[in-house]
Amino acid sequence: MSRQQDSQGVVLTGYYSNTDLLPIVPGVAATEDTDTSLLSRRAGQHNVQQVDKHGASVTSPPFIPSPKPGSSPRPGSSPRPGYNSSPRPRPRPAYQRCNSQDSLDELAMDDFWKEVEHISLSGGQGGDGAEPGERGETGEGETQKAPQDGEQEEAWLMEAGLARLFDDSLADQEVEEDSVVFLSTLTRTQAAAVERRVTSLQQTLRRRNKQHPPDVRDIFRLTQGSKEEFTERSETGKKDVVSVEPETDLNVEVSFSEQALIYREGSKVTLSPADTDDKLPNFRVLQDKTGRTRVGNLSSADMKKVRRLVLVEMTALFDTAGVELKTPKALRVRTKESGLFGVPLATLLEQDQRRAPGTKVPIILQRLINHIEGEGLDTEGLLRIPGVATRVKAVCVELEAGFYEGVFPWETLKQHDAASLLKLFIRELPHPLLTVAHLNAFIAVLKLPTKKQQLQALNLLVLLLPDANQDTLKVLVEFFQRVIDHKNHNKMTLNNVAVVMAPNMFMFKGFRSKVTEQQEFSMATGTANIVRLLIRYQDLLWTIPKFIVTQVRKQNAESQSKERAVRKLLKKITYERTLPPEDSSLIKVQAPQFSKVSMVIQLTEELQAGDILSRFLIHDSSVSVKREVLCLYEIGGNIRERCLDEETYMKDLLKLNPSAEWVIKALQP
Repeated sequence: MSRQQDSQGVVLTGYYSNTDLLPIVPGVAATEDTDTSLLSRRAGQHNVQQVDKHGASVTSPPFIPSPKPGSSPRPGSSPRPGYNSSPRPRPRPAYQRCNSQDSLDELAMDDFWKEVEHISLSGGQGGDGAEPGERGETGEGETQKAPQDGEQEEAWLMEAGLARLFDDSLADQEVEEDSVVFLSTLTRTQAAAVERRVTSLQQTLRRRNKQHPPDVRDIFRLTQGSKEEFTERSETGKKDVVSVEPETDLNVEVSFSEQALIYREGSKVTLSPADTDDKLPNFRVLQDKTGRTRVGNLSSADMKKVRRLVLVEMTALFDTAGVELKTPKALRVRTKESGLFGVPLATLLEQDQRRAPGTKVPIILQRLINHIEGEGLDTEGLLRIPGVATRVKAVCVELEAGFYEGVFPWETLKQHDAASLLKLFIRELPHPLLTVAHLNAFIAVLKLPTKKQQLQALNLLVLLLPDANQDTLKVLVEFFQRVIDHKNHNKMTLNNVAVVMAPNMFMFKGFRSKVTEQQEFSMATGTANIVRLLIRYQDLLWTIPKFIVTQVRKQNAESQSKERAVRKLLKKITYERTLPPEDSSLIKVQAPQFSKVSMVIQLTEELQAGDILSRFLIHDSSVSVKREVLCLYEIGGNIRERCLDEETYMKDLLKLNPSAEWVIKALQP
């Protein structure tokens, strides 16, 4: 079956811009005609990306492998133009092979194409053979429009909360003060990213003969003190990155984009052999005595600030590396409003939360994972070997009809069928799990010159995902790691799981009908590598870098300083509430949810948050909740609310936020 036939019946509901989404293959135009002089995916023309000593991405000439001796085209198919039928082998491109399972090679990618073939044979992108009308999808063609000049910059500035920079109608005092505070905390590279987009938008508006907005430097000019403070911080960061920090250490106290700028400007910086290979280093985060901040540890108000800062920082990081990101313009889509498969993630969670309040990950996905694990993770080929297509289709119908009623016979579900249903659930999402808005950036991560910068970019991208996507992705990569932990029995290594799951996570609905085979081939290894990084470094990716938390603290402190009128009224109350005990080594810990309302703690250099929780449980035997659901919170001062890492050194944190209150309470669901 030709690619053109393959795409029949596929309805595009979540696709935006295929040319913007895909890496450009030299010499090949991205067209809708899929019957071009391209080779098959399994023995196709492909490019090998290498990195020069300056960190720039270099693409070697395409390599066209010869068919195996004695091979012939499939019956009924005609040879493609340009197909090399000569049995004489061509030299393979330079590729650093590695015997470690930390390395991908052409043999390891074989499972990728098998998975792609299985997806096609099982009913295109849907996999269950259902017709669009049956699935609640739109039956109408969608008009695709590339963003007009300036639209991308406007959308970016609005997402960053800086619409005031281009729209004078938003001249609200509160909005302006918020923008001033936000801009005053930006680093040099972050500010450059903002200024670059404002300047580009100004030029676009001038071309449209519209009144251009005032220059960002004229509206929100940093104070001299802020500049001096930033310069000192930048110089400190430069020393940390260049002189002290080994390559496998992650410095989260200095802006990632600042570190990238220092790397780029370093005259003696060269890539080590490990940087041009695809082995994965053992990164570690340098110890922070004020504690690590994980996703979910901050209040929603502070997380809103985090996302604004992360957007600017991520953009600055790619700008510094010279990697251009284009965000496709969103299209209106019509999707199912109920059911299990093909339902938007947010809609699915809404219907789940009506049955189980506090649900953060779709119940059907949790149930499938529990069933697969209940059958044992030692099964050979788990996730790789597909279930029986007809049986998977029938089970899908049964689940749609009886899952919430509790009548589905889980004991009859085969393990490989359950794994196929899990993959079906992921690729049936109307929009990709990594979101269309950020898919370009995920794919572009591998264009960054070092593994460290790639990991830093992934960290920022994970933080930008909506909560539902973030939580669901976390549950999936944790499950993948548990599968990998049984690799001696199930033969599913990190590489095997990554190459099998990559097509399901990146080739979303309508994707393959809009790309050429060579574009698909060029993406294969890249997407598999992104999945490898997500699984391998999941413990690092779902944390908020300290420099971002520090910027949030500064914004909170700046905002509080501008509320002089309110602070005067509450001065006495605030002073009495925030004043530490006479002995600065003492803190008062409150626990209003429990019978022991408060206790006074003597601080030492080694006292950690976990030690306080232990003392609390010893002194209040009436507490019925488990230790793992309790957390010591830092509340007030320069942070709204933060659940503390148990390894947080309290004396160091008190110096950072002397006005905070300390409260023990159960973790919020």
